[in-house]
Amino acid sequence: MLQSWKNRMVARRILSRAMVVALVLLSIKAGSAQDPPKPPQPKPTPPPTSNPSTQPKKQGPVRQGAQADQQPTETIGEAIKFETELVLLDVSVVDQNNTPIFSLTKEDFTVFEDKVKQDLDNVSREEVPLSFGVVIDTSGSMRSKLQTVTDAGLSLIKQMRPNDEAFVAEFKDTPELVQDFSRDQRELEEALGELYTSGGTSLLDAIIATADYAHEKGKQRRKALVVITDGLEKNSSVKEKEVMEAMKEDEVQVYLVGFINEDEPAGAFGRSPAKRAKELLTRLAEDSGGRAFFPKEPSEMAGIAAQIAKDMRTQYVLSYYPSNPARDGKFRTVKVTATAKDGRKVFARTRQGYYAKGDREQETSPKRAPKS
Repeated sequence: MLQSWKNRMVARRILSRAMVVALVLLSIKAGSAQDPPKPPQPKPTPPPTSNPSTQPKKQGPVRQGAQADQQPTETIGEAIKFETELVLLDVSVVDQNNTPIFSLTKEDFTVFEDKVKQDLDNVSREEVPLSFGVVIDTSGSMRSKLQTVTDAGLSLIKQMRPNDEAFVAEFKDTPELVQDFSRDQRELEEALGELYTSGGTSLLDAIIATADYAHEKGKQRRKALVVITDGLEKNSSVKEKEVMEAMKEDEVQVYLVGFINEDEPAGAFGRSPAKRAKELLTRLAEDSGGRAFFPKEPSEMAGIAAQIAKDMRTQYVLSYYPSNPARDGKFRTVKVTATAKDGRKVFARTRQGYYAKGDREQETSPKRAPKS
């Protein structure tokens, strides 16, 4: 009986093992049916051998005058095209005695844009054609000086070259255009002879309107205003800050001649109207790259007119492609320094900067022309 029990146990173990083996075989077969073998993966193609003659060249920003087959600068994730415009600066250089310096070369100038030194492309000094305006204060306070002032305007007109053009404007309560841009000296001289005095002084209105007019209508690249006034601003609808912004946009140099009566008493805060007027005219001129003159006698006007004519015409032209190529509409501050080879201390005057505008922004800039 014991032997039969042992035989049954052996038979049960054999059967149990057989069942386990069968189950294992069934699961292998089922798994093989669910996951068919994958086809072999193709080998990755190796990168082509680098060959400088067949690889595209990496190009920098496209500049004005660049070859047509140049490519835009590439950035991570996106290709961006920058069209960098050549910046031209009209620069006057004088010594401590306000004597013009005409012997400087490219190596004697340094240009900073937004405090970053720029690589100068070229420096030249040549007499270039002008588009300029003679803008005269004809308010009642200028009555005794009008003849002298118009004579100075005539002197500027007589020094015009064949390709120059000029306009005549006056201002009292409001600015008015007396003669639009013309190359005909006789027309301009006749316009100066029509001026008469009356009313108050709208100096800031006159500067902003005539600067816009010169920028929009002037055909020559170099544009300037010669504004003659007693500086007693009273009637303008705009503020100084607006005028400064307009001059930055218009890129017009402003030469201001101020007949300032410095004998007027000081106000409650210690500054006389004459001192305030002088400071205002100086700021306006210097911010545009021009210059302010303050004659003590009307007889000085002839010499001042000759200085202004020479300064407007004989300036250095500095050109460079800005290191920041973006046409983002922002204002870029510009500073120019000069060094004389003989060790003299010299001063360079130019505009305070420029707006890096695209074509669309330039076309849509608001304009405030003087009344005809």
